[in-house]
Amino acid sequence: MKINSINLHNFRNYAEERFVFAPGVNVISGENAQGKTNLLEAAAALSTIKLFRTGQKKEGVRFGAAECTIAGEFEAENTKFSVALRLFDKRAAEVWRNGVRMKRQGDARGILKTVLFCPDDLYLIRAGASARRRFLDTALCQLRPNYDKISHEYERLLAHKNRILRDYEEKPSLLETLDDFSLRMARLGAAIIRYRAYYIRKLSEKAAVVHFEAAPHETLQIVYKTVSGVSDPFAASEAIEQQLIDHAMSHRKFELAAHSCLSGPHKDDMDLSINGVSASSFGSQGQVRTCALALKLAERDMFFDDCGEYPVLLLDDVLSELDKKRQDFVLNRIGEGQVIITCCEDDIAEKIHAGKVFTVHAGKIMPQLANR
Repeated sequence: MKINSINLHNFRNYAEERFVFAPGVNVISGENAQGKTNLLEAAAALSTIKLFRTGQKKEGVRFGAAECTIAGEFEAENTKFSVALRLFDKRAAEVWRNGVRMKRQGDARGILKTVLFCPDDLYLIRAGASARRRFLDTALCQLRPNYDKISHEYERLLAHKNRILRDYEEKPSLLETLDDFSLRMARLGAAIIRYRAYYIRKLSEKAAVVHFEAAPHETLQIVYKTVSGVSDPFAASEAIEQQLIDHAMSHRKFELAAHSCLSGPHKDDMDLSINGVSASSFGSQGQVRTCALALKLAERDMFFDDCGEYPVLLLDDVLSELDKKRQDFVLNRIGEGQVIITCCEDDIAEKIHAGKVFTVHAGKIMPQLANR
């Protein structure tokens, strides 16, 4: 799996630029605030159909422009694809696959698979539960198209239910539909829980192996934390659905009092421990970073197991945040597949045997340094 090229038109600080990538390691160098992370955001968007730094796609439009385009050509499973995202300042985004506009944006998600690792991910262990759910969802939406559809519908119902709980005192008639939303969310929630349970079980196995390579005297464990009323997240969907219904109904009065939906997989989390001790509460900075590395590299391995190809690995200035031992650990594990890495250090390209180096300045590839 590899990205052959990306064309940017009015995206972030790029007016017009084209990147043609090598199949191995590609280094994007340059000073801060020149557009390196913007390029990785564009590459990730071709996979996830989202901008990882904002929930508003229109924020990708270059200042002063009305629209922008991210267009990529890539290969997956020995087939060539093209995906283009057109983002607008004042209307909904458009997604095109092989020249055909998609009725549903998610229909282009996951054709290209990427794993993004940025400095914020080094704090994934100590971040809130929402960050770890986002980590799970980003992977599962690429691996399982049906999960993407289910989770999108669940979020839509959750937003409706929260509006009912927020406004019912002023509009009591809204309560007539509250239980219906709880029932529909339970059906979708059961599917989400099963997807996450199976994914986390395999992630735990993979991450433990990766973590052991980096820290042989430590054992990493990951436990899925879902709705307390669910006794077995691997049970049949019907059984989980009924348990979610029972839990929601038993919490109905609390949700009315809180004016918010308190019950469901939108509260899920992963509990990570090192040698049986909570990593988020008691792990050292080095241990927390090693855990984060293990999660991301395990995610990459899981993509390979699933489709027989390594996903494109996007590393956003991560090495500069790591000590030499952890830098070497990462570099020793990215020999296979395509990698696009941003950095500020001049010697990084030589250190990782880059196949191609781009130097970016003010949203432009420097002609004298661009290895095109």
